[in-house]
Amino acid sequence: MKAKRLLLLTDVDGVLDKDGQLIRSMTTAEAQGLIEDGTITAGMIPKIESCMDVIAEGVEAVVIINGKVPHAVLLELFTEHGAGTLIERRRPKRTRAAR
Repeated sequence: MKAKRLLLLTDVDGVLDKDGQLIRSMTTAEAQGLIEDGTITAGMIPKIESCMDVIAEGVEAVVIINGKVPHAVLLELFTEHGAGTLIERRRPKRTRAAR
């Protein structure tokens, strides 16, 4: 698969840190570390593992967004800050703007 980006719509805003704050972006290595340290738990683990799998197969990035938020896909596609958590193989030179 040579897709630029996969949008994974779910019922949560994205990946949350231990304080419940949205993590705007992370690498696959950082995601694995968050699983190992217990930050990512329960139903988010298979979502993250699926994201890492498709990235390993050639998708450039995956975004986990809340599909219940009105216009979430448009916010992700057409705004600088996006709408959820961006997961990439490695950190790009650009950074995702905070909301």
